[in-house]
Amino acid sequence: MSATNAGILIVSYNSSAFLDPCLRAALSNSENVVVVDNASEDDSCAVISRHSRARLIANPKNVGFAAAVNQGITALDLEYVLLLNPDAVLKTPLDALIEACSRDNTAAAGGKLIDAQGGLQTGFCVRRFPTAITLAFEALGLNRLWRSNPVNRRYRCLDLDLTRPQAVDQPAGAFLMIRCSVWAKLGGFDESFFPVWFEEVDFLKRARNAGYVIHYTPDAVATHHGAHSIQGLPAAASRLYWYDNLIRFSAKHFHSIGFRMVCAAVLAGVSARAVMGMLSGPVARKVSGCGAVLRLAVTLLIRGPGSGTNGETARQTKLSNSHSHGL
Repeated sequence: MSATNAGILIVSYNSSAFLDPCLRAALSNSENVVVVDNASEDDSCAVISRHSRARLIANPKNVGFAAAVNQGITALDLEYVLLLNPDAVLKTPLDALIEACSRDNTAAAGGKLIDAQGGLQTGFCVRRFPTAITLAFEALGLNRLWRSNPVNRRYRCLDLDLTRPQAVDQPAGAFLMIRCSVWAKLGGFDESFFPVWFEEVDFLKRARNAGYVIHYTPDAVATHHGAHSIQGLPAAASRLYWYDNLIRFSAKHFHSIGFRMVCAAVLAGVSARAVMGMLSGPVARKVSGCGAVLRLAVTLLIRGPGSGTNGETARQTKLSNSHSHGL
């Protein structure tokens, strides 16, 4: 199957250690490769520039993953676009993803992600859409402490046979082909999910709500390192981004009771984290950022989802943190 109607989009942020193998594999499988760099402070742009067939869009500031995806898809202007993380390396051609994505009423298709040893990244490769109970368990840390609990097993698809193709909810955004006509109909990625987390989950959830199908095919394979772009974030900023976008997703997709359940779980989880931080070491670093999350959770718990969908309180805090840390 021809890949001339498909392209590859890579969003980079301080990704220079991974970009060479990612770009070599991408360019060997597509003539249409765009890299959107979100104001990296390392030599990512220099690495990208060495691959002359890749088009670089260098943002002067970090606009976030969702906005960078929208930039890249617009620039490529193709029928299908594969979102590929900088720390992922294609091992197969695009054909299987294009075939899956071209089926009737399909919005997106994901492939199999493996680690450096060839092991399937179960629990990350494909997930079901989170429910209010799922995100409450995540906020409380229960899914980390008790990985075999039924909520976590369902969410991380630990019951699925990922050796066979099937319709799924949420393939990983690290290796996700999008049908661009559907992307346009849905208004693209929601850029209020800033700078990262939950933006692809929101897009796929909106696609499913609109009646589209999302496929998984094990015939498309990429190796994946994992979480490299957030490893350099200060812990306080990373925590605030994750909790804020978790609450934002909840406000957008859950009814009032479910939304308040998530806010209460965030309140309890962050409070426990703050207390443990005060008891276990340097307080300032351990509890930094907890206050902003607690204020947000309390405010939205009282007011409900309609009042918090613009996320202005957290947005301002995040922008302040981003400016301080050069994110």
